[in-house]
Amino acid sequence: MTIQKNFKLSMAAIAASLLVAACGGGGGGGSDASPAAPASGASTPATPTNPANLTTPQYPADSFHLAAFNLLNQQRQQCGFPALQENTALDQATAAHAQYLALNSVVTDTEVSGNPGFTGATFVDRAAHFGYTQNNGSIGVSGGIYTNATLTETQYGQEAVYEFESGVYHISIAASPTNTIGIGKVATTYNGFPQEQFSMQLTNFQQVTTNAPLTFPCQGTTGVAYDSFGEMPTPPATSGHWGTPVAVAGNPTDTIVMQTGTMTDSSSHVIALQVLDSAKDPNKLLLPWQGVAYPTTPLSPNSQYTVSLTGTINGVAFSRTFSFTTGNVIG
Repeated sequence: MTIQKNFKLSMAAIAASLLVAACGGGGGGGSDASPAAPASGASTPATPTNPANLTTPQYPADSFHLAAFNLLNQQRQQCGFPALQENTALDQATAAHAQYLALNSVVTDTEVSGNPGFTGATFVDRAAHFGYTQNNGSIGVSGGIYTNATLTETQYGQEAVYEFESGVYHISIAASPTNTIGIGKVATTYNGFPQEQFSMQLTNFQQVTTNAPLTFPCQGTTGVAYDSFGEMPTPPATSGHWGTPVAVAGNPTDTIVMQTGTMTDSSSHVIALQVLDSAKDPNKLLLPWQGVAYPTTPLSPNSQYTVSLTGTINGVAFSRTFSFTTGNVIG
């Protein structure tokens, strides 16, 4: 069975959401930023309640939402990142945005007032519209999967996570100092086959570790996509396809500088990696606490690779060496 993706996500609004939060948060959300006002045209609940996180997710069994939530949480925690908790207001905001994507047949993280389904221009606006007013850092992603066969909702949810994690810029859902999430999706059809539009928002930046930087993937990670395409903007130095990216993440107030990166396969073939940080990224989408290293051509499926990275965090040298294994997944 072939899984064909007909769209992925635009990064411009993700950066905007992060930067809106960072403006009042000490260069990365280290302290609370003032809540953003809803965009023109969006009605605001009379009394925002900032609903509390749920200690146990309430997503239905065998749903897209629960599958995505469980896979993402398992992978994040394996690599030392905070566990995520469901927030129902963020669920509503992301569900509304997924509906906006479907109604307008667009690929975007922003919404335009007057368009069908508009509830707010940015992720922060939409969260506030549904009553979530805490704003000390926000990552928002949107995307979709088109298939020529029907998958289960569990498969769609897992595929969505693998899709995001295979993006040089979108891998931040797995490697970020956040602990709150909302997940929304809408099922439609395209040319008679299933199509799923979805969105996720991760919030609440925090100091997470004294062992920064952490990475994703990390030692022992399995099943990640070996090949990816369709990210907007296209990652630098690629022809449109690339291999498994490795995210490097510090605490919100840290500054990461990437220096070198390699991957070595089981045949001792060394692959030089493209490295990016906030200073090197030509698209200016990475924040100071983020770095990424990636092969500019696809890897092999079901194969083990050993990663070696060097760089600095807050001016202090670091190195990381670990092994991960790809799955038979195209992101």
